[in-house]
Amino acid sequence: MLDGAAIVSHCSVAHASGYYADRLKAGAAAWLAQVEHGAPIGYALLDKPQLPEVEVREDDLELKRIYALSRFQGGGLGRALMATAQDEARRRGAQRLLLGVYAQNQRALAFYARAGFVGLGRRRFSVGGREYEDMILARGLA
Repeated sequence: MLDGAAIVSHCSVAHASGYYADRLKAGAAAWLAQVEHGAPIGYALLDKPQLPEVEVREDDLELKRIYALSRFQGGGLGRALMATAQDEARRRGAQRLLLGVYAQNQRALAFYARAGFVGLGRRRFSVGGREYEDMILARGLA
């Protein structure tokens, strides 16, 4: 969906170990999915929202990351990570869970729709000098 070299470069910054260490130190929650042969196959990160494009409420949390290796998609791993993140968000008192997803990622959009997320807004982002658009989605947790 995105240029390979550009996404690798982007991930070297946006997914650097220092980013995660800083977020966890600041109170974010993360889960590493089951491990096969010593390698992680998926993870999720829940944190305070950083979405200036939409009105964020005091009782919102953002699912910043939820990923599963492609060969493990469709088998319930994403649902398990989502359920865990929602449970933790509720435990922290959140009333709404927000997330951003690439607007052309139809599989992810369908997954989030099945999980009860609805459109809240849009944001633009740049990878490798090209502009893309994310959908910002929300789901009530009450």
